[in-house]
Amino acid sequence: MTQPHSSGTPSSGPELDSDRPPLTRREAREREAREREARERGAQEENPESESDLEGSFWSALGDDRTAGDREAASSGGRRSPERGETNAWSSLDYSTDARAPRPRKRRRWLVVTIVAVVILGLLGGAGAYVWSAFQPEVRKLLALNEPNDYTGSGTSPVDITIHDGDSGSDIASTLAKDGVVKTSDAFYTLLLHTKPDPVFQPGVYKVKKQMSAKAALAALQDPKNKLQRTLTIVEGDTEASILPALAKTTGLPLADLQAAAKPADFGLPAQAPNLDGFLFPATYTFDPGVDAKTVIKTLVDRSFQALDADGVPADKRYNTVILASIVQKEAGSVADMGKVARVFQNRLDQGMDLQSDATVAYGAGVKTVFTTDAQRADASNPYNTYVHQGLPVGPISNPGDDAIKAALNPTPGPWLYFVAVNLKTGETVFSETEQQHEQAVQQLQDWCNASPANDAYCK
Repeated sequence: MTQPHSSGTPSSGPELDSDRPPLTRREAREREAREREARERGAQEENPESESDLEGSFWSALGDDRTAGDREAASSGGRRSPERGETNAWSSLDYSTDARAPRPRKRRRWLVVTIVAVVILGLLGGAGAYVWSAFQPEVRKLLALNEPNDYTGSGTSPVDITIHDGDSGSDIASTLAKDGVVKTSDAFYTLLLHTKPDPVFQPGVYKVKKQMSAKAALAALQDPKNKLQRTLTIVEGDTEASILPALAKTTGLPLADLQAAAKPADFGLPAQAPNLDGFLFPATYTFDPGVDAKTVIKTLVDRSFQALDADGVPADKRYNTVILASIVQKEAGSVADMGKVARVFQNRLDQGMDLQSDATVAYGAGVKTVFTTDAQRADASNPYNTYVHQGLPVGPISNPGDDAIKAALNPTPGPWLYFVAVNLKTGETVFSETEQQHEQAVQQLQDWCNASPANDAYCK
């Protein structure tokens, strides 16, 4: 009697080839499937509507992996004997390892796996793109951890950078990195934090170089020689006619641009002001590269208003005070005499006398001389001619400094109505109360001028 095989499949019959290795369960099922299909085709030819056909269709539709023999054995409750013409499942005659029977279920399974894999890869790709776009700077920093963050050496090509008023160390570091001076802002800022005493930066434009080490860049910014200073000093008594060309030369602006911008009303001057004279305050100015014409002029005018306010000049007396101060600035031989000169003009105004200032006549005539001619003093078409026009002239004749402004605002007490410089080299001046005293002082001046050719040179 044949015993059951330990794997659950029947043992081979006597007809099995003893040298043939036993079939696996999969091979046995495939063998039985082929036998079942053969039986079913034969049964369909005899009885197309057989019960076995219906059952096979049922199980096939369910996709059951069991063989027809397994189902028949289950329904009969025992083992099935081979039918006529049927070979045993273990027969060596039809032994084959070819898996020709299709397995639709596995194909569907692989299709699902493929779709899921594609979806997952798509999601991972999209997530990766988002992560890269969001964290790219940080990733690049991580990848460059071993890369030096500073240049070496003193730099290559020149470049100008600007330090603005109020810039912090971090702001300056960012500017240097942005303009290619240092490799990273961190390199420069870290150096600042470790430098004692703390570096102090002055606003302005500096000439440095590209690709400098942080240490070299700091040293360059601390060196005053590298600061591009476009500086101009305006002296007391200068006029618009000479100041504007000097500004053009210093700033590099076209003179025509400055002349076009020199409109008194645009800078808060009185409507009757014929020009900017009197309000281009004498001082030293520094201009940054790229400044425009209007800003340049506004800088000077604002400084003038600042001085007038600081000297306590009332707003309603500002214009006349500046006119008188401009005359004092041109006529006084020294700062010490400015108060007395202002007193002479104020006394004459108070008594209704003409000012008779040669400086006002010369300004209106467009000449630069100490003495004026009889014709010039008689020219009534000159609005600045104080020999023929009573009172103050129509506008300032120069740009006075603080001393002249203070003198015009508070003249030195005294009875004088005349004055004349008797030594043009030293500025020595004689003040007189009467015309006769004044004529004597004028003769003293003439004698001085005739004393030598050197003196005469001052009297032209």
